[in-house]
Amino acid sequence: MRIILVTGLGGAGRTTVAAATALAEARAGRRVLLVSEDADPPADGGSLRVLRPDPAADFRREFLALQARSGAALDLLGATPFEDAELTELPGSRHFALLRALRDAAHGDHDLAVVDLPPLTEALALLALPEQLRRYLRRLLPPERQAARALRPMLAQLAGVPMPAQWLYETTARWEAELAAAQAVADAPTTRVHLVLEPGPAATRALRTARLGLALQGLALDAVVANRLLPADSDDPWFAGLAAEQHRNLAELRTAAGVVHELPHLGRAPRGAEDLALLAPVPPAAPLAPAPGHEVEDRREEDGVLVWHIALPGAVKEELALVRRGDELLLTVGPFRRHLPLPPALRRCTVTGAGLVDGDLRVRFTPDPGLWPRTP
Repeated sequence: MRIILVTGLGGAGRTTVAAATALAEARAGRRVLLVSEDADPPADGGSLRVLRPDPAADFRREFLALQARSGAALDLLGATPFEDAELTELPGSRHFALLRALRDAAHGDHDLAVVDLPPLTEALALLALPEQLRRYLRRLLPPERQAARALRPMLAQLAGVPMPAQWLYETTARWEAELAAAQAVADAPTTRVHLVLEPGPAATRALRTARLGLALQGLALDAVVANRLLPADSDDPWFAGLAAEQHRNLAELRTAAGVVHELPHLGRAPRGAEDLALLAPVPPAAPLAPAPGHEVEDRREEDGVLVWHIALPGAVKEELALVRRGDELLLTVGPFRRHLPLPPALRRCTVTGAGLVDGDLRVRFTPDPGLWPRTP
């Protein structure tokens, strides 16, 4: 199943573009699911269905389920359980509701899901969240510790009280499975990201931020959409000056992005299916570009090293930092940070250098003689 993730600068019209994209795909004969908190698709959307994440209801449902599973431990502590009516969602609940909606979008009787993500910075944090939380869970509650679960009934009898570890590990395993499912959807080769921008001084910077943040997560930016373009020919001097400035920024955006899909400003808020039909980006004719990869090049015969290539388009040396910790590489680039697990071959090596060449980070590893097999 194809997934299109739509994000962009705040106020650039990403929700409208997401709805227009979904409507165009539905009118082309595809069964489409639109995931959005705010989009209002037209009644004549055909095979278009809408899934609206509800953070408040999602939080209450998950909290009450967790409370029910940990009832024995709460009784032991003398805690008073919450009721549905007194629960209010906590900050961050929206992110988890969106992740569950993203997970659910990959299943069902539709051919395509269009997901209306939050503004760019928030969307990049959202897409990185599953991997980050899974890492925290593995460090704090390692799965291998569950091997001692057979001892817990005996320990409970000796202590005379129920042991909370069982429900804690069961809850952790459930969270791990849900986060892994959401991460799998984002990482799938059929998932692509569309970036919606209104040509202006911040557009090119936003494009660089998007490319860098997505590449660090191994995601591809498939389309750049320039929205709300003003007509260039106007007799009004004020309007003509505004349009000229916008088109200068558009030219810079074309230079940076290569291909830009241009959508007109309608002069009003879009109303109904016919307006949305004017705002559907034209899908690219070329095949989808592969997502940025992390490839290992074997140069032991030439230079005695293995080179790990990590695509970081737009990265600059001054904003780059590398630290190896065990079997991970902590990579910081600009405002982004990610812990990259080392490929198995590189875990038996030591880092001996790194360089950045045209957006390609090349980390050199020298095999550890004590860990590599001897060759005749």
